[in-house]
Amino acid sequence: MSRVSVNIFDELNNLLPKKNRFKVLEIEFKGRQSVKHIIESLGIPHTEIGSITINKQHVDFGYLVQNEDIVLVYPATPDNDNYSGMFSNGKMAIEPNFILDNHLGKLATYLRILGFNAVYRNDYHDDELAADSIQSKRILLTRDRQLLMRKTIRYGYLIRSLEPELQVLELFNRFNLNEIINPFNRCLRCNTQLSPIDKRSILHRLEPKTKKYFEEFHLCPQCQRIYWKGSHYERMDQKVEDLISNSRSIKN
Repeated sequence: MSRVSVNIFDELNNLLPKKNRFKVLEIEFKGRQSVKHIIESLGIPHTEIGSITINKQHVDFGYLVQNEDIVLVYPATPDNDNYSGMFSNGKMAIEPNFILDNHLGKLATYLRILGFNAVYRNDYHDDELAADSIQSKRILLTRDRQLLMRKTIRYGYLIRSLEPELQVLELFNRFNLNEIINPFNRCLRCNTQLSPIDKRSILHRLEPKTKKYFEEFHLCPQCQRIYWKGSHYERMDQKVEDLISNSRSIKN
């Protein structure tokens, strides 16, 4: 039986059982084991890891651990993400496009309000989510650790909070989204980018008060839903401002 010492740093400890947090963990293993397998056996998906140092040397997920190795595991951040390729010099190096599992419908709506390409269905199976994430190079958002532990998943993030607004703030922090938002350019129903539409061409679809008080409209070319800056827009606009403000206060 071989043994390695594993040190988990910073917020990654929150993914461990309370009894194991902020401790040096002694892990026993048999045969050939990758460092990815050792870390994920503790409940930490590889998508949450920014760097690994073993015996003072940086290693990749495929490194085969040796007896008496000392393993240091650091969380993924925009400035420390050595494995996914999502960042370069702290900035997104890929398009911030997302795919969300069945339990994150409200988060998908928030992302669309903020202008992000967010694919969501309430009937996705795990195999479909994984395959679509890989094929379309979308960032997989889920609370399912086992799903993110699939070897084929490169872009992903484990959502911690149960509250949609806090989930948004998590993503702001992980991906610096507050620097690249473009609100109100996507359909909240189907995720398609909106197009400006001449009011005269949709008069027959508008309610009398909408015809009277509003002049600027956008149309979803996919599902034909119409958008305008009514009271619903004002509420969402305030929510966007609150989210941005809260994300800045967290960073400060």
